[in-house]
Amino acid sequence: MALYDRLFESVQVGPITIRNRIVRSAHSTGLSEEALIAYHETRGRGGVGMSTIEATSVHPLAPGRIPLWDDACLPVLSRIAERIRPTGMKLLLQLYHPGAGYAEAAGMPEHWSASAVPNPMAGVVPIAMTRSMIDEVVEHFADAARRCRDAGLDGVDIHASSGYLIHEFLSPALNKREDEYGGSFGNRLRFLEEIVAAVRDAVGEAEFAVGVRLPNEDHVPGGLTAADNARIAQAVDGRVDYVSLHMGAYWRFHKLIAPADDPLGAEMPANEVIAPDLASPVMVVGRIMTLDHALHIVDSGAAQMVSMVRALIADPELVNKARRREEHRVRPCLGTNMGCVGQLMTNGRVSCVVNYTNARENALSYEPEDRVQKPKKILVAGGGPAGLEFARNAALRGHEVELREAMRRLGGQVAIAASAPHRADVGAIVGWLEQEIETLGVNVRLNSPVDMAAVESIGPDEVVIATGTTPRSDGFQLSTPAAPVAGFDLPHVHASWDFFGFGPRPEISGSAVVYDDTGSFEAISVADVLLQAGARVTLVSRFDSIGGSLPFPAVTAGAARERLFSGDFDFIGGHYLRGITPKAVEIGVLFTDRARYLEAALVVLVGYNEPNRELAGELAESPLPCHLIGDVRGRNSIMSAMHAGAALGRAI
Repeated sequence: MALYDRLFESVQVGPITIRNRIVRSAHSTGLSEEALIAYHETRGRGGVGMSTIEATSVHPLAPGRIPLWDDACLPVLSRIAERIRPTGMKLLLQLYHPGAGYAEAAGMPEHWSASAVPNPMAGVVPIAMTRSMIDEVVEHFADAARRCRDAGLDGVDIHASSGYLIHEFLSPALNKREDEYGGSFGNRLRFLEEIVAAVRDAVGEAEFAVGVRLPNEDHVPGGLTAADNARIAQAVDGRVDYVSLHMGAYWRFHKLIAPADDPLGAEMPANEVIAPDLASPVMVVGRIMTLDHALHIVDSGAAQMVSMVRALIADPELVNKARRREEHRVRPCLGTNMGCVGQLMTNGRVSCVVNYTNARENALSYEPEDRVQKPKKILVAGGGPAGLEFARNAALRGHEVELREAMRRLGGQVAIAASAPHRADVGAIVGWLEQEIETLGVNVRLNSPVDMAAVESIGPDEVVIATGTTPRSDGFQLSTPAAPVAGFDLPHVHASWDFFGFGPRPEISGSAVVYDDTGSFEAISVADVLLQAGARVTLVSRFDSIGGSLPFPAVTAGAARERLFSGDFDFIGGHYLRGITPKAVEIGVLFTDRARYLEAALVVLVGYNEPNRELAGELAESPLPCHLIGDVRGRNSIMSAMHAGAALGRAI
């Protein structure tokens, strides 16, 4: 038996057979119809066993992209089913009503819930549902399931987790009712039981699966524990064809999509309380990023299906590569949440830090498929993520690529970031890119800075500058751009890189102040280092929150925030630096006279870096075609660097 053969065994889920155990649970995308179809179709061709279309409202008072409450949805669902069927992947759709957990700005005219308890996502005091409202919603779930069956989908997933309507009935923290739908465990379960029964009646004996997504631990104070959820799962076991377990509610948003700060398999401890006593197949999720981990879960009997949503966003060919025994070529997910859910919540459309083509499958192939007619000799200056991803794409298309890196290792700032506590996962992409370009024959030279003499000696047809940035040493802060911070040049004042092996490591003792001018993970990582060394840390930021410039900090920086506040740590937002003295830092609020002093034996300035544009300036007067990508263009994001490298590599 080959290494991953257990994962490729089929699974019987009620009346349908799923071809393997690697599946995709539902998640939002924000995509148009054609893009959504192409997104799922790509994973189907990539070998995934089953995928579930995102949570879709069954009721017109909670509007969504697909109107499941009306037969008008049938043509859309039929097109999706017809496109996915030839791939061999089973396709389900998740049915839900958001209850109180739906932003008012999204167009929900009124919020219904078990009780008048607001949800952090909306902040609206919902209407406690009457019996007629309950009956209406139950009927809408059933009708929506019937429409999914009639359109040719393979099943539905009833969403009873994530703090949405059914979950609100189940949770003792959110359900304050005193009628037959509240109070006792059996009463709180009644709404879910009625929905399951109605859906079963609506779909009949067709080859159509009915599953349920349940919380495993909801992280609402006073809410459902894993033991409570085990009782719920046992109550519906046998009435549904599978049970999908998922952690979290919006009271602790990052637990819904565990970031890299959380351990791999973050949800498995709760799952292991629930799954063993169930006869139905169990699906699990939660930072399951590698095939080895998925195999361990299946082999241990902890679940029969493993959802690897983010891993399959990063590499939709994951299953096929494993079948070909090319698992070493699987593009790694970094788990930062900055591209997927971070972009979805910020810009309304899912993306991916490491996969430029994600959510663009209707326009782009996963790998470039064209080959250049006249290969060029291309020099890449800089071996960070932008330069590496460009070199990989250009080499795939047939160009002759030489990459030179001034440092002794590849990776640029990603390699620096990966050396920080809790951030090692981000370095996985560097190792993967390095291996890829070696396989493709890219000529890599380390300790090789590029100047005009080097360009002339190499004689390239085009030059790609991906030289990145370095920390400023002039005391600049954005709040007062006309003058440097007084005291920036004192000996106890340092840049962040000093703590990650780039310069003499400072002596850490006593109290430390970290000033964050950029709102990125850089200041968080410095604070982690200082706390581990025993310092008392105060993080001061011009932003109002930790990680204030990150996409949707609740899911990108939420875990880090909890970790920092668990230590000897304080945060002061909305301030700037007025000055630094040998023993203190003076901070203030811009455009006010407010000032306060913080004791500081050590000060770290995390600010805007200086782009390394010297080579670009020299080449500006040259006829040689020159391209700037990555942080050298003034950005500060691994995602923008990776995407710029991929886009240019596909274009030259």
